[in-house]
Amino acid sequence: MNFLEERIIKDGVVKEGNILKVDSFLNHQLDVELFDEMGAEWAKRFEGVEINKILTIEASGIGIACVAARHFNVPVVFAKKTQSVNLDGEMYTAEVESFTHKNKNHVIVSKKYLNENDKVLIIDDFLANGCALQGLISIINSANATVAGIGIAIEKGFQPGGQIIRNLGYRLESLAIVDGMDPATGKITFRN
Repeated sequence: MNFLEERIIKDGVVKEGNILKVDSFLNHQLDVELFDEMGAEWAKRFEGVEINKILTIEASGIGIACVAARHFNVPVVFAKKTQSVNLDGEMYTAEVESFTHKNKNHVIVSKKYLNENDKVLIIDDFLANGCALQGLISIINSANATVAGIGIAIEKGFQPGGQIIRNLGYRLESLAIVDGMDPATGKITFRN
């Protein structure tokens, strides 16, 4: 069992509807030391891969991506879920559906921050059905940039997202792959 799986067992809470609540360390209260371990692990897994930018999606991916970026020495760009007066110029957009929030958002990235010279590592907290990743991949493709790889903290292996992304030919490195969760007992099983 790796460091992230151990933390999930210790502090994760299984809820009805295939929800894994990890807000005490991953996506509400943030354990920056854990994020640093995650960044170091992705740096090891993607060693030798040319990466000059990290892309994530607002909001839970931002903290993880920023700490991971220190290990790659690259900037982080995040896809925004809302248009604001601070955004100007041309944008790349994609529609994404959130498994957790059960809604659709149009995410946007300014064309100033993503272009054909970029080799992009996508970082995010969860992978369930793969909709957010497909939206980010679409934005990268619209910029004629290259998807260098994808780093996910927790993949729900019993949902189709991971298989969809792998079948599309992308390199996907998930630090913990949950194979099953039982809300009655709280038991979580991982893929080896």
